[in-house]
Amino acid sequence: MKSKTNRHNRDGGRFLALPHVVMESEAFKSLTGQQIKLLLDIAMQLTVGNFNNGQLSASWRYLSEERGWTSKNTIRRALTALEDRGLIFCTRKGRLPKVAAWYAITWAPLHHQTGMDVGPQSLPRGEYARWAPKNRAPCPKSVLMSLPIGPKSVLTA
Repeated sequence: MKSKTNRHNRDGGRFLALPHVVMESEAFKSLTGQQIKLLLDIAMQLTVGNFNNGQLSASWRYLSEERGWTSKNTIRRALTALEDRGLIFCTRKGRLPKVAAWYAITWAPLHHQTGMDVGPQSLPRGEYARWAPKNRAPCPKSVLMSLPIGPKSVLTA
């Protein structure tokens, strides 16, 4: 009975289940706002039961007309970041004429469909959890110790 009352207490329509383990990962926390928006725009295409995971679109037409994106370059950079961090996986490469790339989210199982370039075993499930930021070379301590602190007049006196 409680589940019926909870259904009536929320707004209608579908919802996106984004696990906390994904949002707490370093891969997710390192995303920019635009990259998170693209991830949500891709993931919101999932149907009940995730039976279309692997057929999610990031096409210019869908993103510009349905989701309000205005820059192809921003989309391309965000897609690259999401793939590099293991949050999405390309299941079909886009090609001419008019064949859009398909993507899968990596926190849900892949349901293989005709037309995919990969099989269900090739999905790097949970790849986002293994992502680590590339460390930039820290400034050597010897350089930090040799730099003078304060105005020049104090050092020469």
